[in-house]
Amino acid sequence: MLDAPKSQRLHIAIVGRRNSGKSSLINAITNQQIAIVSSVPGTTTDPVSKAMEILPIGPVLITDTAGLDDEGEVGSLRVARTKLAIEQADAALLVIDALEGPSQKDFETASFLKERRIPSLAVLNKIDSATPEQMGESTKKCAPLGITVIPVSAKTKRNIPTLLDAIVSLGHLEATPPTILGDLFSAGDTVILNCPIDSSAPKGRIILPQVNAIRDILDHGGKAIVVQTEEIRSTIQSLKNPPALVVTDSQAFEEAAKATPEEIPFTSFSILFARYLSDINTYIEGVRTVDSLKPGDKVLIAESCTHRRCDEDIGMVKIPNWLNSHMGGKLEYSWSSGYIFPEDISSYKLIIHCGGCMTNRRELLYRVRKSRELGIPITNYGILIAELHGLLERAVRPLRLQPTE
Repeated sequence: MLDAPKSQRLHIAIVGRRNSGKSSLINAITNQQIAIVSSVPGTTTDPVSKAMEILPIGPVLITDTAGLDDEGEVGSLRVARTKLAIEQADAALLVIDALEGPSQKDFETASFLKERRIPSLAVLNKIDSATPEQMGESTKKCAPLGITVIPVSAKTKRNIPTLLDAIVSLGHLEATPPTILGDLFSAGDTVILNCPIDSSAPKGRIILPQVNAIRDILDHGGKAIVVQTEEIRSTIQSLKNPPALVVTDSQAFEEAAKATPEEIPFTSFSILFARYLSDINTYIEGVRTVDSLKPGDKVLIAESCTHRRCDEDIGMVKIPNWLNSHMGGKLEYSWSSGYIFPEDISSYKLIIHCGGCMTNRRELLYRVRKSRELGIPITNYGILIAELHGLLERAVRPLRLQPTE
């Protein structure tokens, strides 16, 4: 459970005003002293996350956040970080002080959560200190929030089990699909994974999508053979039965496709993750607009992680070079990475996103939805590279995608 990747966890954000008991609540839920508890407003600055398991949901990531009513220049930065954490949340707990009841800021937060379509619960905290009259008044005032209210005491842990049951009962949490590629082969089949070792590969390791794919193959009774690009052809020839699938790193698309016979199903890690963590049909629609770009158009290249850039970096170097070559002219590029996704994307003619292995499905779908609402095409690395090399139809064929309604 502790080793489950971030992308495979449900993210639960604990939000609310300063001193409503958010940090105490996360300590009560996790049964550990994770967050600093203080009567001084603004103790929590950057979001603090804790991995745990809530059955029957499974692995989750619970994030304590700064108060949304923080003030001043530094306070506004804390609020911005909190909103970023909310954007990534699959669910949110809005913590309200039972002694005071909901404030205008709490109603604004509830509206913000509804706008973002984030399943939410209102947690009426500090019931151990409230009189029956205060409880009745606060509960009545919470009704217009429009979300289920759970009274708890983070201090005594009263009703914490009820709260956990309520999280499970939300029912409409945006869960990650059950498999990355396990539905594309049968038990006993062989899958070849092309994992090039180049200057962008982490020393002594392979990258997370490759690790996830290997585990998924093993979980579904398959056999994983990991090779570099120049070994694909000889590996296929050495097998008694053809592999059920060949998966390549997107940077080696052209070479890997040439080494793989046409009759063998073939795709990339990035395309698999587009289906697993995001909306692959929207990405495919987005890439069809590439030929309508004109030199000078603005393109955003977004990554969900931060890493050391190198001379062969796919986002900074290779994709811009491939696109410029395809266009016969230069486009204007901007980059974003990690938690930061630009608030204003209206000036971009195309958004190109990485596979997203370092974030969760909820965050990627939010970014896709935001792009769609503004009419801005969005695609991802693997789909774009396949399209530019004339391989997209072949690369998505094994996925047996259903057309968008």
